[in-house]
Amino acid sequence: MNITLSVDDKVVTKARRRAEALGTSVNQLVRDYLEQLAGKTDPQSGAQEFARLSRLAKGDSKGWKFNREEAHER
Repeated sequence: MNITLSVDDKVVTKARRRAEALGTSVNQLVRDYLEQLAGKTDPQSGAQEFARLSRLAKGDSKGWKFNREEAHER
């Protein structure tokens, strides 16, 4: 189904930038949000999948940790 929304131009511009950074489209973000809102996707299963993938990750920081100043550097 197609729907029409009225959204402020500035909001759409920012949303497009964010979607591009995420490698998706505003349309897909809205679709995903509506599916979650309608209960089609289960946030709990998403969290479980994230935990499973985290356990499988082979990342190794070799003990490196960033400090507060580095985290807030611009």
